Amino acid sequence: MVSENDLPVAIIGGGPVGLAAAAQLVSRGLPVRVYEAGSSVGSNLRDWGHVRVFTPWRYCVDAVARKLLESHGWQMPEPETFPTADEIVGQYLAPLAKLPELAPSIETSARVVAISRWGADKVLSKARQTRPFMLLVETAKGTRRDSARAVIDASGTWQTPNPLGAGGLPAEGETEFGERIAYGIPDVLGRDRNLYAGRTTLVVGAGHSAANALLELAELAQTEPGTSALWVTRGTDLVRIYGGGDADALPARGELGSDVRQLAESGRVRLVTGFAIVAISEVDGRLVVEGQTKNGLRRLGPVDRIIAATGQRPDLALTRELRLDLDPWLEGVKALGPLIDPNEHSCGDVPPHGHRELSHPEPDFYTVGVKSYGRAPTFLLLTGYEQVRSVAAALAGDMAAADAVQLVLPATGVCTVPVSLSGVSSQNCCGGPAPAAVDACCVDDAKAKASGKSGCGCGSTQAIAAVRSGDLEIAAQ
Repeated sequence: MVSENDLPVAIIGGGPVGLAAAAQLVSRGLPVRVYEAGSSVGSNLRDWGHVRVFTPWRYCVDAVARKLLESHGWQMPEPETFPTADEIVGQYLAPLAKLPELAPSIETSARVVAISRWGADKVLSKARQTRPFMLLVETAKGTRRDSARAVIDASGTWQTPNPLGAGGLPAEGETEFGERIAYGIPDVLGRDRNLYAGRTTLVVGAGHSAANALLELAELAQTEPGTSALWVTRGTDLVRIYGGGDADALPARGELGSDVRQLAESGRVRLVTGFAIVAISEVDGRLVVEGQTKNGLRRLGPVDRIIAATGQRPDLALTRELRLDLDPWLEGVKALGPLIDPNEHSCGDVPPHGHRELSHPEPDFYTVGVKSYGRAPTFLLLTGYEQVRSVAAALAGDMAAADAVQLVLPATGVCTVPVSLSGVSSQNCCGGPAPAAVDACCVDDAKAKASGKSGCGCGSTQAIAAVRSGDLEIAAQ
């Protein structure tokens, strides 16, 4: 009979953090089993493989994984260059997964759909810790049950996008018109070009995914007549997406924010803020979006397609039979909630955290990677790599190493925490004041600039009169 100590540590997810966890555990002599739902490692990254990330290679590779690769002759790409997601998979994750130390432990096209304990639902307490984990695994050959001594959930959130509905539920009509809605970052200039060329696209979201989509649509418009974009955000303060410019320790991130800000302020993309989507309908074969604004319900359109760059959320069904301690609104690990809450979080600075913060009342179960952040959008790979280093050390019994957590993240150069919450003036936060908030499509450009704001990028008040009156705003002239 196999003892619990001989069972592998199950890792759910074969992305950068999941494979880093496997490398960390293997380097400590612990058996592992990696379950990747996609047909290859890094399959979620492949979905947005055309996008160049704003972190250079030196931040994209785990230290132990690099050492393991280099022992087999692998050479690190130029550390200061910026890879695409496809390049991260092709030049780093795929070679890592093929190493003899890891390859036998990785199973692709294997989706873990549920986790429990053998013979114990979440209610049973007696001898719970002595029972191995039971993983329900779906493969092309059918469903099976595997055992594990511990579980590291690095499954991410990419497969469970947030809906367009501002209330967290799908907007009315969102399911009906789903074929014309792309969630995430479609390949506007590549495989999806024909869907967007010569058409009007509504981009929804105020993060870096929205910025990438908008910049690609603007580039497409230079060669494809009739291509236009309308940008909609629920909030009115775009400081998070515009970023800290030259003050950002990640220059590519600062450049991305500056580029999309210039795009909006130039009028090449029309921007509407403070618009909370509630419904989608069809008028003459095109889509019209209805949203709640400070002036009541308004409609935008017609448009041909919608890109929902609205973020993701964790799949909680996977762990329903486990005893987890989750943040009540972010749905990430509870200990991290106050540190990363986007309502209050400042500067992208996350205090060091490791196995203790990532654990749960369910012994030997850990949530890591972007899933540990739940719905918060500020995760960096550096964070995940330090997380799994600590967790692997704890599972190996090396508590000194597990507790010696060090995490230094590149500052954004942007302060978003209100003064009333931070207790300091904005002059003292992140080395300087936050950029002025943009009240886009609510004030005239000239008036905005005269008052020290950046302007709305939507033209004059006459150009947005249709929104204010409640009539359709025609996005394409």
